[in-house]
Amino acid sequence: MSSSFLALIWWVLPALGLSGALLYVLWVTKFEGKFQQETQRSVGQFQRFQDSLRESQARDVAADSPQSGLAAMSGHSGNNHTQVIKPDSEDDSLDDNPFLKKS
Repeated sequence: MSSSFLALIWWVLPALGLSGALLYVLWVTKFEGKFQQETQRSVGQFQRFQDSLRESQARDVAADSPQSGLAAMSGHSGNNHTQVIKPDSEDDSLDDNPFLKKS
């Protein structure tokens, strides 16, 4: 083997690998803050969406309560139960998902 080929293997390739790794680390640290902010914004939007669902569910349950009394007075003898699906408590729901844990 020629000495230029050995120099390519033992000096140039590791130098290219090291410089590529350093550039990758710099690129990741430069964009990490941007991605972190976008993630926090997405989580915040999702939590607001969940809150709006909880509020609308509470309004629906409150609105259905007087109607069930009226239905009983009108002679409906059927099973007139409103099933309410309650969300998990906030502490329990965040334990199993590492992306939603509050820091």
